[in-house]
Amino acid sequence: MDVFLADCRARLAFDLIGNTWNAVVLWALRFGPRRPGELREEIGGISPKVLTETLRRLEHNGLVERRAYPEAPPRVEYGLTGLGHSLVPLIGAFGEWAFEHGDDVLAAQDRAEAPTRERPGGPRPRPGAGLR
Repeated sequence: MDVFLADCRARLAFDLIGNTWNAVVLWALRFGPRRPGELREEIGGISPKVLTETLRRLEHNGLVERRAYPEAPPRVEYGLTGLGHSLVPLIGAFGEWAFEHGDDVLAAQDRAEAPTRERPGGPRPRPGAGLR
């Protein structure tokens, strides 16, 4: 049995975690429900539109639940479901790996990009560049 076929559960899990904002939002919700504004402040660098899309995607996948309170003005909070909580330790473990090995990854990227930077005259032009 090939576990990486398009319809396998492992790929489903990789897709859920593969989106950068999914894991970041789940991690931000690990200690309890938050309002969207609180999430934006805590996360930083996420636009309101992308946060809304991410929360909807996580809700669609059963990882986050939306709670609306009948107040004036209306108040909405998002919190993890049991399924969402089950991913928190895995995201934490991945974060620990990144903390431990992030410098190694960055050094490898620098080595891979070095030949391009060291070429006389900079990068080679693309074939056909400048032709009309």
